[in-house]
Amino acid sequence: MLATASPHSSRATDDAPANGAAVTVLKATKSCFSDVVDVFGILRPKEEIAVRPDRPGLKVAEVMVDAGQTVTAGQTLARLSPPEGGSILVQAPAAGMVGASSAVVGAVASGKGEALFSIITGNEFDLVAQVPTRDLARLKVDQPATIKIIGAGDIDGKVRRVAATVEPNTQLGQVFIAVDARKFLLVNSPGRASIKVGESCGVSVPLTAILYSSAGTVIQVVRRQRVETRRVETGLMSGGNVEIRDGLAEGDVVVARAGALLREGDQVRPVSAESN
Repeated sequence: MLATASPHSSRATDDAPANGAAVTVLKATKSCFSDVVDVFGILRPKEEIAVRPDRPGLKVAEVMVDAGQTVTAGQTLARLSPPEGGSILVQAPAAGMVGASSAVVGAVASGKGEALFSIITGNEFDLVAQVPTRDLARLKVDQPATIKIIGAGDIDGKVRRVAATVEPNTQLGQVFIAVDARKFLLVNSPGRASIKVGESCGVSVPLTAILYSSAGTVIQVVRRQRVETRRVETGLMSGGNVEIRDGLAEGDVVVARAGALLREGDQVRPVSAESN
């Protein structure tokens, strides 16, 4: 049951006894906390076209593009030589960027093996991450995410697809997070995403006001210039603050930096943190 703020609690700094120990206090406030799931993954193109010859027995005679180059639809990528002579041109099926190339002059081009070229179309990428089973069930399509890519900074994204199964040995499932790519990104770059799965609004105090003791998680409240120890239930954390789900009310005056030197019933001289 949440404690009710005393009508005297807002005046905790008034009429303070001169012989009390000075302690810095602040008022518990209302705040909202985001519930997030953090995942790590690899950046992969959303659409990638494999380019191979449509017949066997061809050799690479000339390579005209390298990985990393931007190409247009129909642009010649390589020239192949068939056994009967002449040449066959390999052209880009769509505009995009050459993500990878295995084409080497003199090598045999196969219609079934490794692709000669891979073309990344558009500028759409997914961060493909592995998620533990306990978190996978909390993820849903279109949940917003903040993605950190090395060399690219923070990028917005959202969940595009969540795996329906997990790998039996690792108990991990995949999540595909669509990346709002407005800058150049390197395929296979590692990244981290914080996916927002919910939000909770309630009473908030700094983490420094929390004290862990044999009685559980407690906060030291000041009422009528005396210390009261309140057992509390904590929730989400963000930016150095913690959500208090039970045991404290908005407006309650709490010791800003809880410590074992203060005991239940101690007389104190509260000093507002705002005045420090």
